[in-house]
Amino acid sequence: MTQATLTAPAAPAPGRHGDPRALRTARRKARLHWIAVHSLGLAAAAFFVLPFVFVFLTAVMSDNQALTRDLWPHTWQWSNFRTVWDTPGFLTWWRNTLVYAVSGTVLTVVSSLPVAYALAKFRFRGRNLIMVLVISTMMLPPQVVIIPMYLFWTKQLGMDGTLWPLIIPMAFGDAFTIFLLRQFLLTIPKEYTEAARVDGCGELRTLVTVIVPMIRPAIAAVALFQFFYCWNDYFGPQIYASSNPAAWTLSYGLESFKGAHHTNWNLTMAATVLVMAPVIVVFFFAQKAFIEGVTLTGVKG
Repeated sequence: MTQATLTAPAAPAPGRHGDPRALRTARRKARLHWIAVHSLGLAAAAFFVLPFVFVFLTAVMSDNQALTRDLWPHTWQWSNFRTVWDTPGFLTWWRNTLVYAVSGTVLTVVSSLPVAYALAKFRFRGRNLIMVLVISTMMLPPQVVIIPMYLFWTKQLGMDGTLWPLIIPMAFGDAFTIFLLRQFLLTIPKEYTEAARVDGCGELRTLVTVIVPMIRPAIAAVALFQFFYCWNDYFGPQIYASSNPAAWTLSYGLESFKGAHHTNWNLTMAATVLVMAPVIVVFFFAQKAFIEGVTLTGVKG
């Protein structure tokens, strides 16, 4: 005689989309998480953007409204930018800054790349010591050596009142640029350089035709770093070019402009916008390569 097996009634199968209450809870949590994350992002963005908005709005205000409680222009004075641009010397400052930034960037990258390549791919005695010496120069403030360097460039070579004492040293490499490029080069497998040597390429040809196309993000990153440094440099032009207004850059000339128009804050802010605009535009178009280069720069070796 067989014993009958009693089975419990089966639980009702869940709906096709699960429990509606659980789904609503999950959606609510996801929505709150999205709001929290983006609220923090918007707050951080506002923290950095609002000063630029304030400068721009002040730049297009009238002289009577600038730095008052009215934050929005009553009338948009776009002629302020024209007034600043037509200021005697402003175009010269712009040209000097462009020459200084572009030539300094090109010289720094061209001179630092072979050094970084040698420190990353060559094996020779004292390589690590040389790298330590290169990094140690980054820890030396420029104010420490400014007096002997000033005496050398001005008294010995007679280059006072020019930007050459700032441009020429960049043809001998930059420690920060060498360090970043070397760290990026260490991430490239040695098989690429070995294959190029097997094909008969020399070291220079290997660097130019094989390595450079592979490290374009790193080159873009260090080039932008150097361009921003030269464009915003105030200390160097103040030391070497202050005696010659024809050699002033925008950063140093802007100080003189502010002194001459200290009551015309709308014109001062308009000049500030014209000084910042090229840097913002360059970073806007090159930010992808810049971020990629900084992100992919390794910490190996």
